[in-house]
Amino acid sequence: MHILVTGATGWIGSALVPQLIAAGHRVTATTRSDTAADAVRALGAEPVRGDLRDPDSLRRAAEASGGVIHLAYRHDVAFTTDPAGAAETEYKAVTAMGEALAGTQRPFVIAVGLAGLPEGRVAAETDHAVAHGPAGKRVEAVDHVLGLAEHGVRSAVVRLPPTVHGTGDTGFVPQLITLARRTGQSAYVGAGDNRWPAVHRDDAATLFRLAAERAAPGTVLHAAAEEGVAFRHIAEAIAAVLGVPARSLDADAASDHFGGFARLAGGDFPASSTLTRERLGWTPAGPGLLAELAELAELAELAAGDYPA
Repeated sequence: MHILVTGATGWIGSALVPQLIAAGHRVTATTRSDTAADAVRALGAEPVRGDLRDPDSLRRAAEASGGVIHLAYRHDVAFTTDPAGAAETEYKAVTAMGEALAGTQRPFVIAVGLAGLPEGRVAAETDHAVAHGPAGKRVEAVDHVLGLAEHGVRSAVVRLPPTVHGTGDTGFVPQLITLARRTGQSAYVGAGDNRWPAVHRDDAATLFRLAAERAAPGTVLHAAAEEGVAFRHIAEAIAAVLGVPARSLDADAASDHFGGFARLAGGDFPASSTLTRERLGWTPAGPGLLAELAELAELAELAAGDYPA
């Protein structure tokens, strides 16, 4: 299959592209610069010009493909200055690519976060995300993609945990490590019983590949290798890495400590992947989040204080 990947040089994309090629697929990837094109070639894929803020470029790239895996997102502004703008850009991008794939029965797989689901209970693939806040338009984008199943597109949505971990991770957990280093404490909110699902980057990449190859139209999948890791345990593991205390904070203190990250740090987002495993035979094989953090702690001890950030 000829698969177009957006976000190919990103955290998951750079693991996915080699997997797709090893499985016999031809891969093209959208790029915005010559530097990015070189990085795509280094992964073994073919670069094609495309930009999230230029839906026509994405439409043309999708038309020339045999299917799309869409990983790109404006993460640079999504959690800081312009979440609404990032969500609006996403909606226009998936609409354009969906139009290109309509009536072809080709796959269209997109990524979204698990954190948008109702909190406080284990979420299933059948649960619907609730639109809230300035990024609510992203829920509309997901619904639009799933609706393409009625228009001849083999559409699927892969919901990702807050932490997709692995060597070289630059996501939320490394941010927590950096924050703990700066403040001298690894914090959690209240009892810290709120849960984060987790998945290793390689396992997440495998799920995207399987979705493109096998998922039925209109399928929702959960990339949750671990259903829910207590945030307190994450904080304690980070404390062990850095040799700092793990401390409980009340809501007000947590807001000051975590800043814009406070809601996510206190959020309870457990998620099941039972249906995902049954539908696609997905079997996560990577190390768990706490096991990986424990290894970092061992490395930190050997490095005599030279901690990862």
